[in-house]
Amino acid sequence: MKFAIITHVNHIQNENEYFGYAPYVREMNIWLKYVDEVIVVGPLSKGNPTAIDLAYKHPKIDFRHVSEFSFTSLKNNLKSLYKLPRIFWTVFGAMKKADHIHLRCPGNVGLVGCFVQILFPGKTKTAKYAGNWDPKSKQPWTYKLQKYILSNTFLTQNMQVLVYGNWENQSKNIKPFFTATYSDIEKTSIQKLNFDSTIEFIFVGSLVEGKNPMYALKLVEQLVKKGNKAILNFYGEGIQRASLEKYTIENDLQNNVFFNGNQNKETVKIAYQKSHFVILPSKSEGWPKAIAEGMFYGCVPIATSVSCVPFMLENGNRGILLEMNLENDLAQIENVIRNEDNFFSKSKLSAEWSQNYTTNLFETEIKNILNK
Repeated sequence: MKFAIITHVNHIQNENEYFGYAPYVREMNIWLKYVDEVIVVGPLSKGNPTAIDLAYKHPKIDFRHVSEFSFTSLKNNLKSLYKLPRIFWTVFGAMKKADHIHLRCPGNVGLVGCFVQILFPGKTKTAKYAGNWDPKSKQPWTYKLQKYILSNTFLTQNMQVLVYGNWENQSKNIKPFFTATYSDIEKTSIQKLNFDSTIEFIFVGSLVEGKNPMYALKLVEQLVKKGNKAILNFYGEGIQRASLEKYTIENDLQNNVFFNGNQNKETVKIAYQKSHFVILPSKSEGWPKAIAEGMFYGCVPIATSVSCVPFMLENGNRGILLEMNLENDLAQIENVIRNEDNFFSKSKLSAEWSQNYTTNLFETEIKNILNK
């Protein structure tokens, strides 16, 4: 089988290897176990991979570079219009040679892929929609357009669309799905320490406005001000790091807030294991990996009620659903901290739920999809 991936993910070529964002590549490497040849269409640059990059594992990779583009300003619009014909032709050529077409959405390259795949109604196709599929959510028009094309069974034929969450009134090609980071052998029973010494929070993700890291910092700040021995570990990089560090210094939180930068999977896994809470006040998510990963090791999740997060947290039975009101959210967290039995119950329920979704199950599901 010749398998074509159409993706917006930025790649780095290092000698004869192609690297990309590790969680995405780790997932794709599971798909690639069951294909003979791979065509990747996506942005590419030369350089050195970072701690959060991983290489594709396959002996036959045909990488076809396309330029990045966006429609965020008049200047970018004009540049994109100039680039689009070549991008369309590159995507068309890859799809024409492929036996199975795989789209990664939402994203600008995925949007091009949504249009071009219409020209191949007879080919077997899948799309992984890694964003918020909630029909009621506010999203950019380009995301809504991708969702419309993918769910329209006249325009999009012979395709399974893998989405996060189980939503009402969906077309027959929409398949509720999940993602996974850890395997069966990585399951372990972890008994969290009580709160006598320190209450440990962990934030894993990009330090950008959409992930709302400042809100996480302010929640922990308020706990500290109330006399709690709380610390917050940030894992990730982003444009807001400087402002977060400045706030930490200005509010004398250097002993409570730590910036660890981008770290590899094993380092973050150990951090989950010793943390009490995993926090992600994100504005939009699909299946937030940081929440599922923290829950896998018994962290009680604290997250916004977006996408399938209420399902993941069982509407609060397995964690805390943020209202994005500092006073109310602080009260919710304090209620769990004051009642350690409640904390340990949520911790146990979190681990039991998340450990159902392993890479072993994910691989079985992927294999079934490719064999259909």
